[in-house]
Amino acid sequence: MSLNINKGFPGVILQCPFCGKNSSRVMESRDSSDGLRRRRECLDCNSRYTTYEKTLSLPLSVIKRNNSREPFSSEKLEKSIKIAFAKRPVKNEDINKATLDIKKNLHEFGNNEIETDLIGQVVINQLKILDSVAYIRYASVYKNFQGIDNFIKELEILSEDEKQSDKIPVNQISFIDQIDS
Repeated sequence: MSLNINKGFPGVILQCPFCGKNSSRVMESRDSSDGLRRRRECLDCNSRYTTYEKTLSLPLSVIKRNNSREPFSSEKLEKSIKIAFAKRPVKNEDINKATLDIKKNLHEFGNNEIETDLIGQVVINQLKILDSVAYIRYASVYKNFQGIDNFIKELEILSEDEKQSDKIPVNQISFIDQIDS
């Protein structure tokens, strides 16, 4: 018989939601979008239930350009991303997924202090994939565009990047020619 002690919070014992006893076994574990999903069976009443386990991460602190620090604000990030996507033909679920991916990427750096420049770079990389207009909107603030020349330069870079992604690599062209022969 195994006791179900939550190792993330020493001394906290998982209890069966049906009988309140603290002995269970794990029947099945699966990765979920933000942690682990475990199917458990109570050893006392034989009821089955599901638990979700999520890794707790340290709160992020943002190092601003003037070297001051402030707590990372998910709301601030979400608001800036939603402004960039305003009136764009992108589904809300895609915007929400992008926001979650950005937050996940920021936590994966493994440091609880992160510079605003790095946050901005992670955001524009994600926006570039989803919508070029949202990317330009966000980049204009992040890169502090001072005039039309900055927009033109960024649009030229974006256009060139899109052309490059549309090209078939040379080694694939020769492979296609071999198949046709």
